[in-house]
Amino acid sequence: MDENRARRVVDALRERGINGHLARVGVDQFGIRVTLPDGREADWDTDGTAGLEAQVMRNGVLVGFVPVIEGSEDFTEEQVIDAISRTDYDQPIARQRAVAPPPAPPLPRVGGLFRRFLDGFRYR
Repeated sequence: MDENRARRVVDALRERGINGHLARVGVDQFGIRVTLPDGREADWDTDGTAGLEAQVMRNGVLVGFVPVIEGSEDFTEEQVIDAISRTDYDQPIARQRAVAPPPAPPLPRVGGLFRRFLDGFRYR
């Protein structure tokens, strides 16, 4: 996923109260990490493939996954945000809810005031 797109998705997730973070996987490879309340983390789209999928990890061990979402290679940012927010991680093979849960209170953007300084002014 493109860095700027991943950053916009993370910001939108945090506005919905979902604890999303930018995941840096390689030199030019980015994804979205969603921290779940029970200590697990869902790493979305960090493998460089076109489809949207996730691995659910706890302490570096794979404990579940989200299979590739059909048609996700053509998703807009809004559709990616909706798909991530609708995911139910309660089962080892996660599923998509019919509708997203109501938004929680927004979380602050990571980096706050110094965000552009920390990232080296690479984006707008």
